[in-house]
Amino acid sequence: NVGNIRLWSCKTNGLFDLNKFNAGDYSGATGGQVAAQILTNVLYPNDNTNEGKELRLRQEYLFCSATLQDIIARFKRTGRPMTELDQMAAIQLNDTHPTLGIPELMRILIDEEGLTWDEAWSTTIKTFAFTNHTVLPEAMEKWPVPMLDKILPRHVGIIYDINLFFLQSVEKAFPGDRELLRNISIIEESSPQQVRMAYLACVGSHRVNGVAAIHSDIIKQSIFRDFVRIQGEDKFINKTNGVAPRRWMNECNPDMSELITEAVGDRSWVTDLTKLSTLEARATDSDFRQRWWAAKQKNKQRLADYILATTGIQVSADAMFDVQVKRIHEYKRQLMNILAVIYRYHCLKQMTPAQRTKELPRVVIFAGKAAAGYWVAKQVIKLINSVAEVINSDEEIGDILKVVFIPDYSVTAAENIIPASDISQHISTAGTEASGTSNMKFVLNGGIILGTVDGANIEIGEEVGEEQIFFFGCLAHEVADFRHYLRFHQPKPDAALQAAFDMIQANTFGDAH
Repeated sequence: NVGNIRLWSCKTNGLFDLNKFNAGDYSGATGGQVAAQILTNVLYPNDNTNEGKELRLRQEYLFCSATLQDIIARFKRTGRPMTELDQMAAIQLNDTHPTLGIPELMRILIDEEGLTWDEAWSTTIKTFAFTNHTVLPEAMEKWPVPMLDKILPRHVGIIYDINLFFLQSVEKAFPGDRELLRNISIIEESSPQQVRMAYLACVGSHRVNGVAAIHSDIIKQSIFRDFVRIQGEDKFINKTNGVAPRRWMNECNPDMSELITEAVGDRSWVTDLTKLSTLEARATDSDFRQRWWAAKQKNKQRLADYILATTGIQVSADAMFDVQVKRIHEYKRQLMNILAVIYRYHCLKQMTPAQRTKELPRVVIFAGKAAAGYWVAKQVIKLINSVAEVINSDEEIGDILKVVFIPDYSVTAAENIIPASDISQHISTAGTEASGTSNMKFVLNGGIILGTVDGANIEIGEEVGEEQIFFFGCLAHEVADFRHYLRFHQPKPDAALQAAFDMIQANTFGDAH
């Protein structure tokens, strides 16, 4: 399948205001052009300020509106009535960021195409479906009504009408249940009022899906529980995420792909991964295993060369490559990983040189980006690099332990990292990772997962067998009780964790304050 990807830019009707220029307002003469360019200069700007929030809102609207106008322009060429839009176009809301598409389509259908409200709403619901990607409350997008009203007043009116008609229908089905109405209202009655974009997406779509079996169950039991009660369980389904074997195996790992093709007999496995089961018959074939190992070592040497070129750090391809690459976030727990590295370093320092020679050399590799305004994530990156600087320059430790943070994570970097992993870590707190896709990429390339019972790790474990994946940690239903215990009983930290804390507080890795 080939899909179109459109990259939108923004221009004003008047690129240059000669009157302002002649009046001496030189910056104002091109102000409109600059303002238009800013909209598409940087995706997802830092939104810690009101200006950043407004820019992000304008971006979301620009992309939604431009895309919808393009869809409708092409649909009109079919000559069909607008009420049949859903028969030619399906719009999938990939999380809440494009949810403004719902009121924007309503605006176009009513104001520009002349449909009645009921016709437009029926068409909109049949056209949109919604993929939810998170259960974290702070990630559930909300927009202040005053800001929306300032930038998109017509859309605010449409959202209020959508909410009113929805609540009226619920009141008929559940008369007198004011708490239910308050819980499901698209408009949150806070100060100021907020538009709950996930609720708008849910109300305005004919299907809602999670992206892994556990995640889809959790959203039905938590954030959308009342909507399941009102709209029925059939509306809420699961669609586990996936990755493309063409890119994430066949293209980025050609040597291993050739071995798979040899085992399968042709390249049909690229589009039918069930055929990978034929590899099991080769598990005891010493020649095949040796060639598989050689392909892995070649990938590891390629990554070692990439690390040297990008960071100046020299690592051995004979060491175990222990990898965690993903967006830097508290719930993904890169902090826990680097604390474990610190404790490993602490243990190595307590050993004699003879004892250290018996340890398996390990290279711990981090990569990923943090949101521009996410201070805690930036501090984690700083800690990782500070720890790496100390460990990598410790002559006593040498190649027994190396730590690398690969900068500027990208698809190119991923194509070097993923085929080279021995172990990859997917260690989110259970119940917080919607699915994850890097776990799929790593395991597809012959790496072993160290992970929590969360997201798609669970389904990967079911496929490969639990003896082929290292699970640890609380289960999702145990997390709340464990947090309660930690908060109110405050047990002493585990000795290993305390040792890591002590090294940080002793300024081993730089000023801890």
